[in-house]
Amino acid sequence: MRLRPHRIRLVCWISAAVLVVVFTLIATTLTGPTGNGYGTFQRGDQFAMIGLGVLFALGTLLFTRPRVEADARGIRVRNIIGSYELPWEVVRGIRFDRGAPWAALELHDDDLLPMVALQAADKQLAVDGVRALRRLHQAHLAAATERAAR
Repeated sequence: MRLRPHRIRLVCWISAAVLVVVFTLIATTLTGPTGNGYGTFQRGDQFAMIGLGVLFALGTLLFTRPRVEADARGIRVRNIIGSYELPWEVVRGIRFDRGAPWAALELHDDDLLPMVALQAADKQLAVDGVRALRRLHQAHLAAATERAAR
């Protein structure tokens, strides 16, 4: 199973395109003197302004990076910065507290690992994703209990 945020990805892609367009438009207006001084805007200044727009757009697209992948063996969480691969044995539960911006993994060592891919802004999609993760976790716990009983 692979889960990704939807609303933030749409907003980020639109914002990135707008940033590039706005910085390109600003770059085309950079002509002539820089003010009261002796400097003038050159072609390099225009390219630098477009380059800044591209860099800001790429920074915005970092917010499209979050993803959660899970299977019978474990869960892999990729947030904006950082990635984690955990077996189900270290997971105590999957939390999605009321008012929380995203879901989190509750680990047996009392740590909380945020899962930015399951955002409250996605509403039912995020709830369905949390439920699916909980089913996978419960299936693993049932299988582990069955193995221990043998």
